[in-house]
Amino acid sequence: MQDSADASDALSALAPLFRVKPELQVLCRFGQSWESPHRPEPAGWAPFHMVTAGECILDMPGSGRVTLQAGDLALLPQGDAHVMRSAIASTHYAPIRTRDRAVIQVRTNGDEPDAELICGRLTFEQPHNAIARAALPPLIVLRMAEDRSVAKLHRLLMTIRDELEADEPGARAVCADLASALLVMALRTHFQRQSTQAGLLRLLTKRQTARAVTALLDDPARAWTLDEMAAVAQTSRATLVRDFRKLGQMAPLTFLAELRLGLGRQLLAETPRPLADIAFEVGYQSPTAFARAFHRHFGLAPSDVRQDRY
Repeated sequence: MQDSADASDALSALAPLFRVKPELQVLCRFGQSWESPHRPEPAGWAPFHMVTAGECILDMPGSGRVTLQAGDLALLPQGDAHVMRSAIASTHYAPIRTRDRAVIQVRTNGDEPDAELICGRLTFEQPHNAIARAALPPLIVLRMAEDRSVAKLHRLLMTIRDELEADEPGARAVCADLASALLVMALRTHFQRQSTQAGLLRLLTKRQTARAVTALLDDPARAWTLDEMAAVAQTSRATLVRDFRKLGQMAPLTFLAELRLGLGRQLLAETPRPLADIAFEVGYQSPTAFARAFHRHFGLAPSDVRQDRY
């Protein structure tokens, strides 16, 4: 009972962090063989795909190929490049035609549609956008067939689809509100699936550690000492270390090192800025030191992260 209560409290504390503002961009209706590439999103935006009929493939570098079926929802919190394609393998794809409607753009490839998707993107509304996104994996997939709670999302999804199809006055505003509710529910479902609210998420549920995390995000390049972190958190050094080890499974300065690398990876993926600038901004004295730490932590060179973007 205590674990359940703790998880519920954690989700309640994190709720403001995951308020989202969605943009519904395209209603896709494709038949036979098709392919739709998606470039990386601008900083702060996360693409999503909601499958309303049929099935398709999401192909994402580093995460492989994922099959999506009717009722499934895919969210890419880091805004990574990816390709949506038909479940039917082919070397020839019919050209995609675009038609603008009052509510949403419609894309088709001329064949009788056997797959339908609602595609868009979202941004997190709270000021520390990076916190929300750092707490999420590169890809979240919710499958209706695997989780009864996702069936509630499917009903909401089909209501959005019906509104888009009707194309009536006010439908754009209605769909935006419904999509916001659906995506917040999807994030809630994702976190409820986690056996523990570990790492960054749990650190944000306690006032003292949340103060420290926010301060580190505001100024990651600062040469933080444990005393300074404790002062910002308004607690003692011993209490701060104990709370970080309990909630985040690591010491405060270890967390800072991982946070710097995580922020550095986001900047590499989202901007064309020089490596040296990014290294200094996240607290490293040289690009060489940053690249060495980056490779140790991620198993990648910094250039590997941005090669598909810039």
